[in-house]
Amino acid sequence: MSEKKPFITKAQAEEMVKTYPTPFHLYDEAGIRNNARELYKAFSWNKGFREYFAVKATPTPRILQILKEEGCGTDCSSMTELMMSEACAFSGEEIMFSSNETPAEEYIYADQLNATINLDDITHIDFLESALGHIPERICCRYNPGGVFQLGDSKEGFQVMDNPGDAKYGMTHEQIIEAYQILKSKGAKEFGIHSFLASNTISNEYYPALARILFELAVELHEKTGAHIKFINLSGGVGVPYRPEQSTNDIAVIGEGVRKAYEEVLVPAGMDDVAIYTELGRFMLAPYGALITTAIHEKHTYKEYIGVDACAANLMRPAIYGAYHHITVLGKEEQPCDHKYDVVGSLCENSDKFAVDRMLPEIERGDILFIHDAGAHGFSMGYNYNGKLRSAEVLLREDGSTEMIRRAETAKDYFATFDFTGLFDKI
Repeated sequence: MSEKKPFITKAQAEEMVKTYPTPFHLYDEAGIRNNARELYKAFSWNKGFREYFAVKATPTPRILQILKEEGCGTDCSSMTELMMSEACAFSGEEIMFSSNETPAEEYIYADQLNATINLDDITHIDFLESALGHIPERICCRYNPGGVFQLGDSKEGFQVMDNPGDAKYGMTHEQIIEAYQILKSKGAKEFGIHSFLASNTISNEYYPALARILFELAVELHEKTGAHIKFINLSGGVGVPYRPEQSTNDIAVIGEGVRKAYEEVLVPAGMDDVAIYTELGRFMLAPYGALITTAIHEKHTYKEYIGVDACAANLMRPAIYGAYHHITVLGKEEQPCDHKYDVVGSLCENSDKFAVDRMLPEIERGDILFIHDAGAHGFSMGYNYNGKLRSAEVLLREDGSTEMIRRAETAKDYFATFDFTGLFDKI
């Protein structure tokens, strides 16, 4: 069971809002750094290990710089993510480009950065060669085994993790063998394997199970194609406990499970030089970010409502997924949760709810709410529906000071793409 404690106090929050009006996203630098170090410690047995942070989770340059200082690379899926990585001084093998349905110009830019291109489909080989005029010497292919991915055995009962057969990503078993043969014939010399089978798993068994599948595939690919497998990218999927009653993944146990599979599958095949990569967005950032918002209204109709100054445009996961995000009313951590509320935002959508029928302490106007686990897929999924403006991002430094790492949008930003000359000169 995880314990949901905010990484700031009410007094700290009250001091922050004097400078940064709510709502804003807040990140814990110490937590981010410590988590990255624990990850690298867990995989220290593999001398080529590298974490490629999934930029889509938190595309904020200051966060990327912190992760770079901790030895991480970036995983990019678009032109702008590549541009951001370059601006943050990532280059070459520090960048993975894992996209799908990719425009030619994005492949060209990735190649110019000497990034490792991860091909999603066998048909993309010809497309890539046409765009670049060559095939890079270092290349990766994404694998999809199909079917349903599950853990356990008949005695324990199966735990269904996800359904790769319904996913649009990756090549079949037959296709990836053929892809390696084609790429090798076109000049590729170093190969990687990439796969993503399940999302947000709260299980120490997921990564070791995935690793064994990919390690066995690597041995087969090497034997059938003669390709030099340089790395195996386990991608993402290691999750975080959004609910207090959920267990926390133990990254040390996960790393040891992957090591065991490595020793049992790759080492006997003479492939003990294969580097292990990870691509952890949610695991790296979610618990170390929060949405800070203020209660500004209360409503008593058929239900009890608390209206806050944030909305789904700041954190859309609850609105589109029904996702749970724990809420702490700062300063009332020890008070009984004896009031049932819907915590809602101001969008003209009934799904704009951070919590439904949530038991919380009594909330009064002016209370500051700490919405947990918003450090990944929080700000990055923001949008401008109803003309809402994206909020600021603030970093809580290790020394306790704060730094605005992205300012809040203004109305001028919102109107910037219009071409109504003179109309908005007063904004």
